[in-house]
Amino acid sequence: MSEEKRSYRTNLTSRGLIYMGGEELQIIVKNLSITGVMAELEDSSSLKDIKDVFQVIKATPVIDIYLPEMRLAGDAEVVRAEMDGENIVLFIEFKDISYEVDNVLYKRKAYRKNIAGRGQIVFDGVKYKFNTENVSVDGLMIHLKEKIEVEKGVKTIFDFKQLALRGVIKVVWVDHCDDGSTLMGLQYEHLEKDHVSGIPAFTSLPSD
Repeated sequence: MSEEKRSYRTNLTSRGLIYMGGEELQIIVKNLSITGVMAELEDSSSLKDIKDVFQVIKATPVIDIYLPEMRLAGDAEVVRAEMDGENIVLFIEFKDISYEVDNVLYKRKAYRKNIAGRGQIVFDGVKYKFNTENVSVDGLMIHLKEKIEVEKGVKTIFDFKQLALRGVIKVVWVDHCDDGSTLMGLQYEHLEKDHVSGIPAFTSLPSD
């Protein structure tokens, strides 16, 4: 492959977070390109060797990644893993990445994962179907095809089977679209389970 066709890569040392195997893990980025990163897992990781990594990526190679110094977050895929002495090195390819992420925003709000799925919500005794735009450990953003007049602060019940979420939720904001549909930001008030599986928080930055 010619130099012109190679992805530009730069060596650097920067910390970040990945969500893999149902837990948040700290990484040290060793090499960055426009297509992905080479990163070393921190010693505190529960993954101790390549066998542990292979077990996780066998179930799903897709992970969430957050690199605060580069203001980058989103979906990625582990395409290779190897040992460097006692350290685990991951080769990660970007899939659905947002650039220029406001790292101040990420310090005060949980990471939102883009998930398109269907659910139901109730207003004034009427059941409405919705599609999710994104989901976090704090709440979700939904899209309803109808124009619905709802006051901020209203609490109601919802059901989102894709992540097995159901319970009481609060309306945080409402936006009516030109096509007559409605966008809505919702915050969990009470869920039937005590945590949101499959979604990272990414609310704290790795310490030096």
